[in-house]
Amino acid sequence: MFTKLFAQSIFTLTGWTFKNNMPSDIKQCVMIAAPHTSNWDFLYTRLAFALMDIPVKITTKDSYMRFPFGPIARALGCIGINRRPKKEGEERPSMVQVMVDLFKEHDDFIMLVTPEGTRSFRTKWKTGFYHIAVLANVPVALGYLDYQKKEAGVGKVVYPSGNMKKDLQEIMAFYKTIVPHTPENFSIDLDYDS
Repeated sequence: MFTKLFAQSIFTLTGWTFKNNMPSDIKQCVMIAAPHTSNWDFLYTRLAFALMDIPVKITTKDSYMRFPFGPIARALGCIGINRRPKKEGEERPSMVQVMVDLFKEHDDFIMLVTPEGTRSFRTKWKTGFYHIAVLANVPVALGYLDYQKKEAGVGKVVYPSGNMKKDLQEIMAFYKTIVPHTPENFSIDLDYDS
């Protein structure tokens, strides 16, 4: 939806820059988008990924992919998910399993997630993103927006070791230094604050 020229124009006008530490050979990963404290985050995130040529996908209910919202949702990189059982009497698949299956279905798939789950203050993140990465055998890329520096980008890539506490401590240590739009609404997951 956003062309590189449009994205660069907005970044130039607003004084933002981007830094891309994403290895070019990564075709599949879970991409964290954090901090997430303002509606402005979505705009700058989408612009930054357009500038970095990173085709992130956002999962949403499959009902949003139908008319009249479908064309806009697809242009924004949305992909519909359906958690209804395939056969009557079967259990409904978990959100994690549905997302893991998407990695099996798409060779090039960078899934954007917001593990804070809300723009409000909370001291615990949703850790489904980590379980998805482990089960899909893909890395976790750390996307960020630093409003103090006016910098967007991908800071580093974490390859899950299977030691969830250690890996999440590494992730939280990175985000601890990032300044969000609304600092009073942001916290890393304090369970993994090393």
